[in-house]
Amino acid sequence: MSRSTLLPTAPTTSVSSGMGHGGFQTGPLVLAGLGLLFVAVMAWPFGGPRYGVAVAIGALAGFALYHAAFGFTGAWRRVVSEKRGQGLRAQMVLLIAACAFTYPLIAYGAPIDGLRSGAWVLPFGVTALVGSFLFGAGMQLGGGCGSGTLFTVGGGSTRMVVTLSAFITGSLIGTWHLPAWRGLPRLEAFSVVKEFGPWAAVAIVAVLGIAIIVWSVRRERAAHGELEPRRQGGSVFGGPWSHTLGVIALVVVSVATILTLGRPWGITSGFALWGAKIASGIGIDVTSWSYWSGGRSRALERSVFADATSVMNFAIIFGAMAAAALAGKWSPVMRIGWRDLATAVIGGLLMGYGARLAYGCNIGAYLGGIVSGSMHGVLWGIVAFTGSSMMVKARMRFGF
Repeated sequence: MSRSTLLPTAPTTSVSSGMGHGGFQTGPLVLAGLGLLFVAVMAWPFGGPRYGVAVAIGALAGFALYHAAFGFTGAWRRVVSEKRGQGLRAQMVLLIAACAFTYPLIAYGAPIDGLRSGAWVLPFGVTALVGSFLFGAGMQLGGGCGSGTLFTVGGGSTRMVVTLSAFITGSLIGTWHLPAWRGLPRLEAFSVVKEFGPWAAVAIVAVLGIAIIVWSVRRERAAHGELEPRRQGGSVFGGPWSHTLGVIALVVVSVATILTLGRPWGITSGFALWGAKIASGIGIDVTSWSYWSGGRSRALERSVFADATSVMNFAIIFGAMAAAALAGKWSPVMRIGWRDLATAVIGGLLMGYGARLAYGCNIGAYLGGIVSGSMHGVLWGIVAFTGSSMMVKARMRFGF
C-alpha cells in the first residue's frame, strides 16, 4: 500500500500540484464556491439564516481540516506505529479548549437571545462498545474517520470516494440491524457538567488531557530522544496550517455548531440518511425498519437539504475542495489498486456499521460526547483507540 493511503489525513492525499498556476487552481475553486452557494440556496427554505450559517461553519471545518491535515486516523496510527504523539496532543488541546466554552454554555445557556445550547448525554453499553471498537478498526482500514473521509473526498482523493460509499452502505446496514442490539447491558448516561458543575468539569477534562499529553511527550522522548519538530504554518489561504491554527478553527466550528443548531457537531447520521434515500430510490422499503419509523420517517420524506447534518457535510466537502484549489493540489487520481479498493470497502463498512451502534464517529460520538460533558464520549474514545491500535498492529504484522 502506498504511503498516501497510510497517511490519508495529509493535504497531499491522492492529489498533485501539476494543475493550476499562480499558486491556486481557478476551476476547482470556482466549482467549490458554486457548490457552497448551491447548498446554501437549497437549504435556505428549510432553515433560513440558521442553515446559511451552518453552511459557513461546514465550509470552515472542511477548509481547516484540509489545511491543518487534522485527522484522528493518522494521529492515532502514529502513536502506535512510530511513537509520535504530536497529532494526539493537538487533539487533547482541542478537547480542553472546546470544553472551556461549551460547558458554561450547557450549564447556563446561550448568552444572546436567538442562539442555542444543547448537549448529547447518552448511555454506553455493550452495543456502543462493539460499535466504537469496529469504528476504530475500520478507521485504519478505510484510511480516514468521519471528518477525514469528507475532507479528503473534497481534497480530491479517489480512494476516499470508495470509502465514503462503503461508509454510507455500512450506515444503512446498521440502521436495519440496530434493533438486534437493543436490550443489552449498558451504563446509564452520566454528565460531568450536571454532576460537578461546568468549571469543575472543565478542570477534570484539563487534568485528563494534560495527563495524556505528558504521557505522550515522555513516550516520544524515550523512543526518539526528542520531540518531533512542530509543523510550521504557511499561508492562511494556501496552507499548510500549523496544528495550533487548526485547533483554533475547529474549536470555533464546535462552539458555533452548538450555538447555531443547538447540538454538537455530528456527521454520520447524514450518511445513514443518504443510504436510506438511495435504498428507497431503488425500491427497498426502509420505512418498514424500526430505525426509520416515528420522527425519522419525516426525514425520508423531506429533501436531504432539510437535514442540518447533511448540509454541513456537503459544505465540508466543498470547503476542503476550496482549500485544495487554493493550495494548487486538487487533481484527482483515477486509479486505485485492488488492495486499496478492498481495504477502503471493508474499512468503510466497519465504520458505517460501528457508527450506528455507537452514536456516531470521532466527531459526533467522541468530540461531540466530550464537549457535551457526557461520559459516553470518553468511553467511546478509549474503545475506539483500542480497536484502532489493534488494527494498526495487525497491518504492521501482516504487511497490509
